[in-house]
Amino acid sequence: MSKRSLYSIVAALILLGVYSYEHFLKEEEQQVIIADGSQPKTQTNTFFLPTSTTGQVVHHEGYSLSYSEAHEQPEWVAYELKKSDLSNHNFKRPYFEIDSAVKTGAAHWRNYKNSGYDRGHLCPAGDRRSSKAAYDETFLTSNISPQEHNFNAGIWNTLEQKVRYWAVKYDGIFVVTGGVLRGDMQAIGDEAVAVPNAFYKVLIDYNSGDPKMIGFLMPHENSNKPLYEFVVSVDDLEKLTGIDFFPQLDDAKEDKLEASTSYKDWVFN
Repeated sequence: MSKRSLYSIVAALILLGVYSYEHFLKEEEQQVIIADGSQPKTQTNTFFLPTSTTGQVVHHEGYSLSYSEAHEQPEWVAYELKKSDLSNHNFKRPYFEIDSAVKTGAAHWRNYKNSGYDRGHLCPAGDRRSSKAAYDETFLTSNISPQEHNFNAGIWNTLEQKVRYWAVKYDGIFVVTGGVLRGDMQAIGDEAVAVPNAFYKVLIDYNSGDPKMIGFLMPHENSNKPLYEFVVSVDDLEKLTGIDFFPQLDDAKEDKLEASTSYKDWVFN
């Protein structure tokens, strides 16, 4: 064997070793992320994380989620929204990417192609404009659900805009959102991504005096109704979804807040 051939073999083995080691580190990092998903984060007020009915919680820098493999989307996405998250940066929209931290495999973005449905962000890109990295992170497929365009760009967008208004007014709020993954649903794509018949948002303000909570339930269709007509108790949303939204709140406080359908403490105009 010539010296040149020997060098080529050694170089190939080194490259293979580097690739294998990097692959090992990447897999190990994913396992850490998944393992950490069983515990609330500590760097923010994310003790408000809901329970997971699927047992698969993943934490990213800007939001956490509970992934439902049966429906190929999150049952909930949860995040804190602060005024500092709402900058005027106009970042270029990236391509959607499969979330490699979902151990069962997140749905591919191609499921949505020619389906007639938008790739509806649950943690909106507009809520993560503090940095390019935070913005890009919302384009993981574990953060989307099929939404009719008129709904996504209509009443749902109106609610998202109001959530931003409250985040500024109340010095930060905590948001939990998702599709109602129950009942008979259509499905799209080769992986049968479920199309929810309704979507919800639950908000809690824990920063401005007495804590307050509000829930919204919207049929998956556009509407000209005012937002307050979609207000429901969090108790009702828990019965509908099977999710305990704020299990780490004091029980008495949780019971009182979750039973209320009052929106008088939330400014709608």
